[in-house]
This record gives sequence, C-alpha cells and structure tokens, in this order.
Amino acid sequence: MDGETHSNSERPILKRSSDMTKSPMTKSEQLLRIDDHDFTMRPAFGGPPIPVGVDVQVESLDTISEVDMDFTMTLYLRHYWKDERLSFPSTNNQSMTFDSRLAKKIWVPDMFFVHSKRSFIHDTTTDNVMLRVHPDGNVLYSLRITVTAMCNMDLSRFPLDTQTCSLEIESYAYTDDDLMLYWKKGNESLNTDERISLSQFLIQKFHTTTKLAFYSSTGWYNRLYIHFTLRRHVFFFLLQTYFPATLMVMLSWVSFWIDRRAVPARVPLGITTVLTMSTIITGVNASMPRVSYIKAVDIYLWVSFVFVFLSVIEYAAVNYLSTVQERKERKLRERLPCTCGIGNPDDMTCDPQISGYTTMDVNRTANYGTAGNYGMPENGGRQERMLAQVVLGDPQLTGQVKRPGYVNIWIDTHAIDKYSRVLFPGSYALFNIIYWSIYS
Repeated sequence: MDGETHSNSERPILKRSSDMTKSPMTKSEQLLRIDDHDFTMRPAFGGPPIPVGVDVQVESLDTISEVDMDFTMTLYLRHYWKDERLSFPSTNNQSMTFDSRLAKKIWVPDMFFVHSKRSFIHDTTTDNVMLRVHPDGNVLYSLRITVTAMCNMDLSRFPLDTQTCSLEIESYAYTDDDLMLYWKKGNESLNTDERISLSQFLIQKFHTTTKLAFYSSTGWYNRLYIHFTLRRHVFFFLLQTYFPATLMVMLSWVSFWIDRRAVPARVPLGITTVLTMSTIITGVNASMPRVSYIKAVDIYLWVSFVFVFLSVIEYAAVNYLSTVQERKERKLRERLPCTCGIGNPDDMTCDPQISGYTTMDVNRTANYGTAGNYGMPENGGRQERMLAQVVLGDPQLTGQVKRPGYVNIWIDTHAIDKYSRVLFPGSYALFNIIYWSIYS
C-alpha cells in the first residue's frame, strides 16, 4: 500500500498548455489594451457618426490612356480620426508609430476608390503603411497606393482638347449615419509634387469636392473627389499629323501647273497624294478608341482628303473637256474650205479668189502661228487664230454669197486649271482659318 502511495506521489502534475495559435502581445499592444476592446466595431458605435478627415499627396501621374479611358496615379492617402479605445497614459505626450502589423488588429476606415480598375498598396521593401497613435486617441493612418481609375474623356476636340479626370474615395461599408468623410483642410488637403509632368498633357490644376452618393440598396455615402484638369500638348500632333496632311494637299496643287498632256506626271501625283492621306488617317485612328462621334482631327484630315481627291477629279474634268474641244475643232476644220495658220503652213494652201486673201497674207498668218507657238498668250491659255473663209451658207443650196473673214477659235483647255490655281488654295486657307478659330 505504501508502495502504491509512493508511486502516485512521483507522478508529474500535468499543466494546461497555453494556446500556441495566439501570438503573444507586445508591450505596445498591452499599453493600448488591444485585447480589452472589440475593434471589429467602429469607435463610438451606436452614437453619432465618427468624423474621418482625409488628405492626399499626389506623388505622380503615371499614364493617361485615351484607348482605355483611364489614368494611373500614385498617391499617399492619409486618414485622421479619434478612437478613445487607443488612448494611453503618457508623461511627455509623445505619439507612438507602428507599421501594418498593428493596423490589422484595430479598426481602420474601409476606404476604396470608386470606378477603379486596379489598385495596390506598395510593399517594397515592406508594406508602405504607417499608423501613428497619440495619447488622447487621435490616429493617423497613411498608405502609399497606386490606383488605375476610369476617366470619361470627351474626344470631340482631340487633339486640341482639355480633359478633366476624377479620383473618387468612399467608405465601402459605412453610410453617412456611421462615418462622416471629409477633406481635413479643404482644398489644402490636396498636395502635389511640383515635378509631376506628362509627355502629352499639361496639368492645369487640382481641386477637391465632396458629395453624397446614393445606392438604392444600402443608402447614402460620403464621397470625396480629386479633380485634375489636363490640357493636351498639340505640338506633337502638328508635326505628326497636321503638317504632313497640309503638305499633301499643297503637293496635289502642283498638278495644276503641269501640262494637261503630261498624263504620266499628273496621274501618279494625284494617286500618290490620295494614298498618303489614307495612310495618315489610318495611322491616327489606329491609336484612338473607336468612338461613335467625329473628332477635330477627323474633320481636318477628311477635309484635306477631299481636297486631294478633288484635285484628281479636276484633272479628269480637264482631260475630258479637252477631248471634247478637240473633237469640235476637228469637225470645224473639216467644214472650213481653208485653214491657214494651223499645223504645217507649207502643206496648206489657200485660194485667194475663194478666200479673198493673197499668198502673202497666208504666209504671214502661218508665220504668226509657228513663231508665236500658235498664238500662245502670256497668261498660258492656248489660242489658235484661224484665217479662213466663213461660209455662211452654201450658194448652191441657198443662193447666198460666201463672205471671207477671220475666225478666232479659242481652245482654252487650261481654263479649269487656271481657276483651280486660285480656288483650291483660297478655299483651303479659308477652311484653316475657320478650323483653327473654332478649335484653338
């Protein structure tokens, strides 16, 4: 019996093991009494809404995409509120600063970016999160975030446009009955880095606003807006789009000074300018979204394309009318009994008894035609003066008498070209004046 008692007394006493899944509290957490409160609830739950002030420092505007209709921004987002559960005694009123580990154990505002496509908190070399607690319970919560958000752009004036984009911040779960979101210092709550610049845009201004957003299923929410206005740099598009298009239109006018009979020169010139304009239009539209309205650059390019196309049509009209005029001239020569001063004067004869002119008159007229290049006037129009007997009627049929005289036949096949040299540049210059006065 004594042996059994002795063996029982030597048995070790088993103690209750501690919960190994629960991490030990740090001294700072013990000071803040983290385990004494339920931080799943907002501060002053059941009472008035908790005011949460916000300020933002914009670090960079990374990209603005017209194709995706969005922008990417990197910013420091800071929240300010008071949580008396985190107050602690302090002799020197000095705050305590923590990283993201403590932020996961207390209540923090559940902010999100409305209309955002992608966003993340930077984590190099550690999570870019800072939590600062003051002895009276005032809290500063700061994050470094990159967000890509939607920006509804109106490209009707592209590339002479000005765009206004907005970044919207809102609480996800707490309505305005639980959380009052506001800009801590009004417009001064938004600060920007002076070195922010974009390749295609000039940043004109940043400003903030506050509105209420309503959701039919959950209610009213406070929403903060960061607005920034961007004006596009037009010089790049002047070099890449407007100047080449203008030069192509001016190049198409060169054909007005080329002889109408130089078909191999005028036709390829017109086709080349048309194809080049088509390439410019295709290149511009390839880098733009497929919007259903007309942009400012479309107006300029398509009007330029019409001018180039009309220069090709102009030569077709000149060629056709010249052919018709030559046919009329040929028929008229066949009807006249004497045509002097046309073609080779040595092969042509004129009877002075019929025409009323001597051989000297004929030769003089012929020499006028040859030496004078068939009567080419200084203004470039072609004039052929034909010395012939005008038969007003056939005496065998009508009994009328032949009346000799001069017949001036104008073969002005360059009339359309002469008018085009003035009308095309004048109308295109007028279009440019109207275009730039509207869109600039």
